[in-house]
Amino acid sequence: MVTKVDLCGIEIDNPIIPASGTFGFGYEFAELYDINILGTFSFKGTTKDPRFGNPTPRIAECTAGMINAVGLQNPGVDRVIDEELPKLAKCFHKPVMANVSGFSVEDYAYTCERLDKEAQVGWLEVNVSCPNVHGGGMSFGTDPKAAAEVTRAVKAVTTKPVILKLSPNVTNIVEIAKACEDAGADGISLINTLLGMRIDLRRKKPVIANVMGGFSGPAIFPVALRMVYQVASAVSVPIIGMGGVSTADDVIEMMLAGATAVEVGAANLVDPFACKDIIDSLPEAMQKYGINNLNEIIGGAQNG
Repeated sequence: MVTKVDLCGIEIDNPIIPASGTFGFGYEFAELYDINILGTFSFKGTTKDPRFGNPTPRIAECTAGMINAVGLQNPGVDRVIDEELPKLAKCFHKPVMANVSGFSVEDYAYTCERLDKEAQVGWLEVNVSCPNVHGGGMSFGTDPKAAAEVTRAVKAVTTKPVILKLSPNVTNIVEIAKACEDAGADGISLINTLLGMRIDLRRKKPVIANVMGGFSGPAIFPVALRMVYQVASAVSVPIIGMGGVSTADDVIEMMLAGATAVEVGAANLVDPFACKDIIDSLPEAMQKYGINNLNEIIGGAQNG
């Protein structure tokens, strides 16, 4: 059975990719199992400068999912390069996906240019869709012109594949994806979290200090699948599908909708072995559905 796929010119052993913000910088999970079984993983969202993140509480539980408003807490790109990547190199021997956020076009370009020079980095996943941070992220991802501007700025200073990670909190996801493709994006990641909130009935106030946060988990899978399907029918670059994926069956469904690779997010926070279990069960799922080569099913539902 063939599980290898080509993601923007780089072959990966399987399409399973832990999503940014749910897998740290990898070495934490390497204490539990050999993370080299992964296709790759997207490391913790990185910004130009260090960020403490949003005030606590940052997490709220909800039916079939969770809401988080961590706020891109990270040590900044300099420390990621100087401290985190050397630690990662000791336990992960494949190209890694660098996830980048910013609060201006210049921020994105600076951080991507720095990470592009790192030998370990195979892809740059540019997050224009974080709904948790005031004054940035979401505003770029909700405007086709702004998303295209970020894409062009990053492509001008990098040599590695650039994948734009899009927000579902829009009325026309296809318009934004096409704008990114036209501006030079090598791939599209979708979806990031939906925007949600919970209210504490005893305190009669929002559970999360930031009021709202990113809603993720199995409940959003149908929305994610729909958006992957829509975008896959409109662009020619590879798509990384994500949103509520927790089983090998979900992976196959995402690929049939048009995804070349699939990120697993909230499931890692529930069970740190989630990605390992999906990879282990993928051959059995392929056999169950008569699939010999995953490449042959990418977008298979588009015509039927």
